[in-house]
Amino acid sequence: MAVTATQVKELREKTGAGILDCRKALIENDGEIEASIDWLRAKGVAKAAKRAGRAATEGTVLSYIHGGGSLGVLLEVNCETDFVARGDNFQTFVKDIAMHIAASSPRWVAEDDVPADVITREKAIFIQQAIESGKPEHIATKMVGGKLKKFYKENCLLLQPFVKDEDKTIADLVTEFVATSGENVKVRRFIRWKLGEGLEKKVDDFAAEVAAMTGQPAQA
Repeated sequence: MAVTATQVKELREKTGAGILDCRKALIENDGEIEASIDWLRAKGVAKAAKRAGRAATEGTVLSYIHGGGSLGVLLEVNCETDFVARGDNFQTFVKDIAMHIAASSPRWVAEDDVPADVITREKAIFIQQAIESGKPEHIATKMVGGKLKKFYKENCLLLQPFVKDEDKTIADLVTEFVATSGENVKVRRFIRWKLGEGLEKKVDDFAAEVAAMTGQPAQA
């Protein structure tokens, strides 16, 4: 059934759950608000949303090495207490996220972390692509929203489908852990290294500099 923005807003105000979770709950329950609230509570989503404002100052920094040392991830995930941080469930949860980062190469944690200049550049590229495909400029501009959503999904960790279960996102994985642990949990930051990454560009830049100095063509 069709779900209206008003219904989503009302359910979100009552539960504190995210927009996508509210929309899914309403679809599953034929738009019934009370039934949707029960559905969210059963999934643990409503409780997890209410914990989102609580301070998460404990946690762990985990290093994950893959491929015999060819790929590495350093990840910080925060929770509320040292008791949870030291637990096997939390450590497994963090390792799963690190493994996902190694496999899926996200660039940022969430949409809000994407720099404004990157968004501006991507918008310009999307508009130009649409125009070159024959779309009028006003139509091309309207298409940007959908293109940006896809860009965020591909590049923001929390929006990516989890590599072990693509029916859920990393944000869903976090929500599930919050619901079962009873604590607020935040994926704060990460760095991903791949052996040799970026060296090709440095070699090409050096070759170009040598060519400019000698007047000889750059060698591949």
